[in-house]
Amino acid sequence: MTNKIKAFLGSIVLLPIIVWLIINNGRFIFFIDHFNLLIHEGGHGIFRFFGKFIYTLGGSLMQILIPSLILYYFYSNRKIFGAQASLVFLGENLLNISGYALDAKAQKLPLLGGNRVYHDWHYLLDKLNILDYYYFAGYFFIALAFLSFLISLLLPIIMNKYSTEKINFNL
Repeated sequence: MTNKIKAFLGSIVLLPIIVWLIINNGRFIFFIDHFNLLIHEGGHGIFRFFGKFIYTLGGSLMQILIPSLILYYFYSNRKIFGAQASLVFLGENLLNISGYALDAKAQKLPLLGGNRVYHDWHYLLDKLNILDYYYFAGYFFIALAFLSFLISLLLPIIMNKYSTEKINFNL
């Protein structure tokens, strides 16, 4: 198998997953979402020492930080498929965050803790006095997710163009 074909095997494998994630619009149906929920809730715990605003933001922030750290590891070690999968993981989390942000005004999503807890994105956007523009926040995260997916698919080209080292195509 030539190196060019081998370079895009990851993109070929990940493309149907990306399409499936886009079609389902980040709804809570993918098994990895349970893991993402743990990451989100853990983020609240980690950031609780920084005040209520950062504590509230911490859940979504951790959903971005964890995949980004995994991406950094794979990218810096020149492991292309791991980096591609990390970008898909990041995009999937960004779709989850977008759904949460788009629900800020209606607050219809079920929350862990039921009525005893508050809606993160309602609180955050209200504190910033931009609650009426919740859809900008939601669509911003959708745009970032699409960008993450696109970069994932094009990563073999990107890494090859700016690389002086041999790319490792293994995970």
